[in-house]
Amino acid sequence: MRPLRPTAATAGTPRLPGARPPAAGPVPAPSDSLSGAGGTAPAPDRPRPRARLGAWAELLRVSALFSVPGDALAGAAAVGRRPGRGTALAVGASLCLYEAGMALNDWADREEDAIDRPHRPIPSGRVAPAAALTAAGALTAAGLALAARAGRPALAVASGLAATVWAYDLHLKHTRLGPAAMASARALDLLLGATATATGRGGPATGRGGSGAGLGGSRGGLGGETPKASRSANPPAPGAQRRRDASARSAHPLRAALPSALVLGGHTYAVTAVSRHEAQGGSTSAPLAALAGVAALGAAVLHPRPVRGATGDVPGSPVPTGAERLLLPAFTGTYLRTSAVPLLHAALNPSPPLTQRAVGGGIRAMIPLQAALAARAGAPLVGLAAMGLVPLARALARKVSPT
Repeated sequence: MRPLRPTAATAGTPRLPGARPPAAGPVPAPSDSLSGAGGTAPAPDRPRPRARLGAWAELLRVSALFSVPGDALAGAAAVGRRPGRGTALAVGASLCLYEAGMALNDWADREEDAIDRPHRPIPSGRVAPAAALTAAGALTAAGLALAARAGRPALAVASGLAATVWAYDLHLKHTRLGPAAMASARALDLLLGATATATGRGGPATGRGGSGAGLGGSRGGLGGETPKASRSANPPAPGAQRRRDASARSAHPLRAALPSALVLGGHTYAVTAVSRHEAQGGSTSAPLAALAGVAALGAAVLHPRPVRGATGDVPGSPVPTGAERLLLPAFTGTYLRTSAVPLLHAALNPSPPLTQRAVGGGIRAMIPLQAALAARAGAPLVGLAAMGLVPLARALARKVSPT
């Protein structure tokens, strides 16, 4: 006869002769599977590092980050300067302040998101509210520190931007002033790039030959002959006209960059007005109004800008280069297609998914708008560099929603 194999004693199973009966009461479980008082609650699994990074990427909406550097690039183009050290500092400050606003936004909306968006990182428990608030404060401090490296004027603009971001997230968001506050923040971001570039190091965007033209004029005067560019009968050469315009713009960066800032702020106002309905949907008027605003902004960008010289005269628009004639309409067309088509769909069917898609399209459309503003200011290659961020933003938006 084969010997019996011993088995674990369980309720309802036969026991070997002489074996002890099972002890009364619950069977103890491994110590690492229970937690709480007396081991009554299951221990939550610690999130893996990759899941933790994914939660923070979702909280900070990292796919929308690519719409930020173009603000400083468009600001640099607006003041007639090449991007330099000040522009890089402005980009870093803008990224920090933008992400601070994202973290603060979810912290302030944690109770509302628990009802409307329970999958968000804070309501779902993947990110602690205190951690989000701490991140918002740290990112704000980092942004102001970077702006301070670019000079006092840049720090002053960045301080106004940070105050606007915190005021919007903590109070103004749910008031009628919400879209205007968000538009002001985006306009200030472009002005930050303009101020940091103009007060930092770097040459004019149209760059070479500015001082040489002046020396040539002096030599012509000493030789008894007036240069043709200074004769009242003939207009200035295109290169000299551009250099004079760049010099006048860099002398007053805020005034020079204000038109571009207003255009970017107007687009932000329209997108923010639509985003107020993305959770419930049901609004047709907001997408229609935004669609009309986008069309008006596109027409304004295509309109030639006046050129003001150093003496205050307005000799007229500069002769556009071949790159400007080609790239400005292309950038503007991309802007209109990216923003207008989702807005039209949301107006025809104002459901939450289509409204959220319209908001996401409006965020992505900021990149071609920034590129168009740079090309309009006479820096089409800077705009082309900004457009290089579009594929990255589109690829990351498939993994992390920008809204």
